[in-house]
Amino acid sequence: MRILLTGGCGFIGSAVIRHLIRNTDHSVLNVDCMTYAASEDTVSEVADDPRYSHARANIVNGVEMQRLFEEYRPDAVMHLAAESHVDRSIDGPGIFIQTNVVGTYSLLEAARKYWNTLGDAEKKVFRFHHISTDEVFGHLEPNDPPFTETTPYDPRSPYSASKASSDHLVRAWFHTYGLPTFVTNTTNNYGIWHFPEKLIPLVTINAIEGRDLPVYGKGENVRDWLFVEDHAEALVKAVETGKPGETYAIGARQPRTNLEVVKKICAVLDELQPDPAGPRERLIRFVTDRPGHDFRYEIDPSHAEKELDWKATHDFESGIRKTVQWYLDNRAWWEGIRSKRYTGQRLGASK
Repeated sequence: MRILLTGGCGFIGSAVIRHLIRNTDHSVLNVDCMTYAASEDTVSEVADDPRYSHARANIVNGVEMQRLFEEYRPDAVMHLAAESHVDRSIDGPGIFIQTNVVGTYSLLEAARKYWNTLGDAEKKVFRFHHISTDEVFGHLEPNDPPFTETTPYDPRSPYSASKASSDHLVRAWFHTYGLPTFVTNTTNNYGIWHFPEKLIPLVTINAIEGRDLPVYGKGENVRDWLFVEDHAEALVKAVETGKPGETYAIGARQPRTNLEVVKKICAVLDELQPDPAGPRERLIRFVTDRPGHDFRYEIDPSHAEKELDWKATHDFESGIRKTVQWYLDNRAWWEGIRSKRYTGQRLGASK
């Protein structure tokens, strides 16, 4: 299978590419315009493989997308390119609308025009796989059942609203034009090569350096955590077997409060690299909550597990240990980011 994958130098996209090259015979064209959060280091181990190629292009550019479809002639699209940090969407929502909404529209139109040129057999095989988030569903109260594929949409942030919009476009192109699209929604991912602005890498790196560990509010907000390599495996299974018009909610059944996550990172680091100044929980600082902070996300992945013949293999304890160890072993990567692109400052405080 020839796969056109967008956002392949980002956190999740690069994990999918590494999985594709390591574990399948598929070829992949990585379409990535290399924003602040992208890094070619994330795919360096597969960059020389003849089944991998990279096109530096922006999905908003419909003419360029059409050219790539015509030249590469993919059997499937995996659309991961997105602005994804809620805090940044609060500070500057415009780029989220451009990339997540306009970019998805441009890619859908390029895919539709290409698909219409295919023969009947090729049309039947083709898939457009749109990768999305559970944040489109809004938030859950403590006793609410987890999200499923049929949960109504209720986005609360500029980021989640932009992703909800893109989900609706993908489904509209299926119903209106017959383009064989489907959607996967997932919980919070974590793991290696994660840009340091998100909770787990930010706290891990701050704790390594002995900096304050900021926790929003009282740290009671709950997220359902999925190790990125487990997610990559699920996404590849989805593009191989997913059915047009379907939705698959992907998760690992590993909910934790933010405070539990931060304390677990501290405990693992204290074991792997003790701090002479004492246990790292001393660094925890509760800070003003971000505007519109959703209380809880959690997915029931039963449908995806059954239909995709997949189940997450990492529990949170094993996944976080691998993650923390990786950040200890790869200081050069994140120190370079800290010195040039993101110093660890607070984002998303705008009101």
